[in-house]
Amino acid sequence: MRAATMLMGACALLAGCGQKTDAPPAAAPQEATAEQKAAVLASLPAPYNTADLANGKAKFGLCRSCHTIAPGGANMTGPNLHGVFGRKAGSVEDYEYSEAVEHAGFVWDAEHLDKWLAEPRTFLPGTKMSFAGLKDAKDRVDLIAYVKVESGYKAP
Repeated sequence: MRAATMLMGACALLAGCGQKTDAPPAAAPQEATAEQKAAVLASLPAPYNTADLANGKAKFGLCRSCHTIAPGGANMTGPNLHGVFGRKAGSVEDYEYSEAVEHAGFVWDAEHLDKWLAEPRTFLPGTKMSFAGLKDAKDRVDLIAYVKVESGYKAP
């Protein structure tokens, strides 16, 4: 017990030994309010502007074991999806893509993501993504709208 107390004290001392800076501590990104999310949803082109975000969130549960969506979120088995729309496929730093994705040559938009989610392995043969696909078109619309709303999408 005494050793644990000493270790905790040493850690506290070491934590206080960092260099001082004038910069304020980094603020955690604030989550958008329900009103802001509704505004983003309304700004999306049809059919995404009428999507069921609750269903999209539920469908994102299928993605969550491999992907994060938060700003600054970690790359996991798959890359972080925050800011995915408008990003060149295979371009997240510090993530090792399959050659198929690395050389895909397109920018992520709703149409590409819809085809990807329907059948990842046939849309882009050679991908290392093991997801079998989401067959229901309405589920894909809901999921894509959810990812847009949650990933920092800004309407052009």
